[in-house]
Parts: sequence; C-alpha cells; structure tokens
Amino acid sequence: MKNTCLILGCGDIGKTLGTQLIEAGHRVIGARRNPEELAASGIEPLAIDLNDPESLKNLPDANIVIYVVSADRFDEQAYQAAYRDGLRAVLAELDQRTHKPARMFFVSSTSVYAQQDGEAVDENTLTQPTGFAGQLMREAEQTLIAHDLPGTVVRFSGIYGPGRDRLIQQVREGRIAAATPPMYSNRIHRDDCAGVLSHLIAKTLNDEPLDELYLASDCEPVPLHEVMAWLAKRLEVETHEVIQSPLRRRSSKRCDNSRLRETGYEFRYPTFREGYAQVLASAHQGRSQKA
Repeated sequence: MKNTCLILGCGDIGKTLGTQLIEAGHRVIGARRNPEELAASGIEPLAIDLNDPESLKNLPDANIVIYVVSADRFDEQAYQAAYRDGLRAVLAELDQRTHKPARMFFVSSTSVYAQQDGEAVDENTLTQPTGFAGQLMREAEQTLIAHDLPGTVVRFSGIYGPGRDRLIQQVREGRIAAATPPMYSNRIHRDDCAGVLSHLIAKTLNDEPLDELYLASDCEPVPLHEVMAWLAKRLEVETHEVIQSPLRRRSSKRCDNSRLRETGYEFRYPTFREGYAQVLASAHQGRSQKA
C-alpha cells in the first residue's frame, strides 16, 4: 500500500515536496485555502481552514503530516493564527483519530534565535526570541515537541529560490550590505527545503530514529556583503549604495547544520554560489521563453 502524506499549507515548498514524494511512490494530499493552485501538480487538493474546527474534521488520515503553513502577513495576529493556534487545532483533531500519523513535521524558522553578533547556533543553542515572530514560532515548536504524537521540528534559515529574488533585486539597484561589521547571513534553497523534509520522511517510513529538532541551513554561513558582491559580479552591476540592514530584521548568526548532515542528507545547493547560480539561470530561461 502507498503511504499517505498530508501537507498542510501546501504552497511553494509544499508543492515542491509533494512532487518529490509522488516520485517516491507516495500518495500526497495538499491542504490549503485555495486548492485550485494545485491543479496539474499530481497532488490531491483539499480545501481547508486550519482555524475552523469543523473544517479540520475533513482532514484525511495520513501516515505523515507536514505542517508548512505561512502566515498571511507579517503581524502578530496572523502569526498567532498560522503557527501557534493552527498547530494546536490540528493536534487536537489528530488526538481524536483512531489512526494517528507515524510522525508530524513542523516547519519553523531561525527567527527563534536572538543571536545577532555572529555567534554560531545549533539545535542545542538557547533560544530567547525577542520579536513576536520568533516567540510564536518557538511556542509552536514546544507545543509539538511536548505532544504525545511523534513530532520533529525543522528550522529553516532564509529561504531563497525561483521567485524569491528580493536580494537579487537590491543588487540590481546597485545596493550592497556594509562590509563591516560583518553581518552573517544563512540561507537554504527552496529545493533543499523540500529535499530535507523528503529525506526525513523517508527515514521515518523506514523506521529509522529521528531527533525532535533539526536546523536546516546550507553549509556556509557567510557575511551578507560577500553574497551581494558575488551577485553584483555575476550580474555585472556596479554597486553604489551601502545599506546597513538589507534584510527585514537585523540579525547576524552562523547556523551549524551538522546534525542534519549526520543523518545522511546531501545538499543540492551546499552554498549560496550553487543556489544563486541556479536562480539566475532559471530567471534567464524564463525571460528567454517569454521573448
């Protein structure tokens, strides 16, 4: 029999993951508010509102549940609904099921870390988030970890990939991060986000043990100035404006992915160079097809 994987919040990462899981021979159901977005993907669409208990009764039984929900907007109420309250509601519904999933995965983020002076962080690092986003994400993490249902939290760093080109646009405008003090940045390509989850799901279905938490970031934390300088060279752009904080929230830390790599995961894009080369090539191909 095929294993059933239920992806809650089946957006960009969810669709990429779903495609990989289908290729691996699994049945994949994608739940989201607008399921028509899943047309022709091979993923079975399901309309769902995670904050409506009646709607959650329509969730099918599944061997694996992946919670990869995104907040509608960047404010406290939206984050509370998407992460803390939404996850609690889903767990409450699963508690009532006779057939419970073998494991639930919750996609979190490195916003739970408050470090901003270039410190190295890993799964054992103390998390004391100061902003509402990190606080609510951490609260949701703890909810899953403390629950009776087997659960694993996966913390993604800054996600980039096709269609996620804010940094590229800033460089095209001639802007670059300050070289000093170095502001360390961490990132993971969208395809590796899906790859990490697919890898951990496969281990679960093979009855291999998993930790309750993994930090998923590529293999080279690097000053943001270096990333933008590399992009400027590839784009043949002269930078003329130095900006102190090109990202939405000031942060500087170095994410250590050793625990994840020890599971045997091999990154498709181990550094920003391979990843952004793919993003730039994809954008060029898209422009060529439109021409």
